[in-house]
Amino acid sequence: MVLSDIVRPLLDWYAANARDLPWRRDVTPYRVWVSEIMLQQTRVEAVKGYFERFVAAAPDVASLAALPEERLLKLWEGLGYYSRARNLQKAARVCAERFGGALPADYDALLSLPGVGPYTAGAVASIAFGQAVPAVDGNVLRVFTRLTADSGDIADDAVKRRVTDALAALMPAGESGAFNQALMELGATVCLPNAAPHCEDCPVRTECKAHLAGEETNYPQKRPKPPRRVEERTVFLLEREGRLALRRRPGRGLLASLWELPGAEGTLTRDEAVAAVRALGLEPLRLTPLAPYRHIFTHVEWRVSGWRVKLPPEGGGDGLTWALPAELAARYPLPSAFRPCLTAFLEGSGGEKL
Repeated sequence: MVLSDIVRPLLDWYAANARDLPWRRDVTPYRVWVSEIMLQQTRVEAVKGYFERFVAAAPDVASLAALPEERLLKLWEGLGYYSRARNLQKAARVCAERFGGALPADYDALLSLPGVGPYTAGAVASIAFGQAVPAVDGNVLRVFTRLTADSGDIADDAVKRRVTDALAALMPAGESGAFNQALMELGATVCLPNAAPHCEDCPVRTECKAHLAGEETNYPQKRPKPPRRVEERTVFLLEREGRLALRRRPGRGLLASLWELPGAEGTLTRDEAVAAVRALGLEPLRLTPLAPYRHIFTHVEWRVSGWRVKLPPEGGGDGLTWALPAELAARYPLPSAFRPCLTAFLEGSGGEKL
């Protein structure tokens, strides 16, 4: 196989088969950058609506740099990995200070921005600025290790460098952005993970060593992830005159600085829940159990139980914020880890769904 033989078939295939995605319309450096940050560890279908709402609220670097943090996090609510949003704004402020309010048209300068790694810098540099640099993400690693029957562990930096170097030699002049997107698109729609690839639809199957050997699913190689840590938690829907109690999480760690439902570690019995609510300076009138559920983070699994707690109109609750249903939908950024409980409250109050 001569690797250069894949370039033209991939470009032609992409021209005919590229999905119609919001960030592929009206291509600007800013829109490419925002989309690439949103797409990190998030499915394309989940990102579409978020992207359109985000760029409507913050259409350029200057507006993103000036966005109040709570508004920024509300726009990001439900996407997860909230450090991405904070780094996006930090980078916008760097661009405002150092690059005249625009993204720099240079790979190394892009790489210097907060939250921008080699893949994102390569994607923005090639798609938005036409620079002949690779953009190697998980899709590209999968496609390339199958094409070349590379049995290296794709989590190893040495393998990523090997793939990056090989692709750098293939970048077609004037079409590097399309070539990078073609590789990504092939991985997302044809050369699938966790399933049999659709080799019959692949424009480079005759050049693919894994396919020719009938060993597509043997690649890529990747060491197994360690098991997630399991944490049991109890959350409280503390209700007072149609308002729900919220509190701010600490500024560091998981879900830093986001709003949450008050709660406690462990799975609390009714008596333990009453004691925990009283420890907040509140006197519960009635407790109703909520349906338990699980929420999966990258490295942690929460097993959540909950209690809906009716409270008297006055008394206690120092450090808590009391929010109306409309404010939950419009103002306070609440992680999706609490959404099953919030849904129970909103359905009972006639409030807007989150």
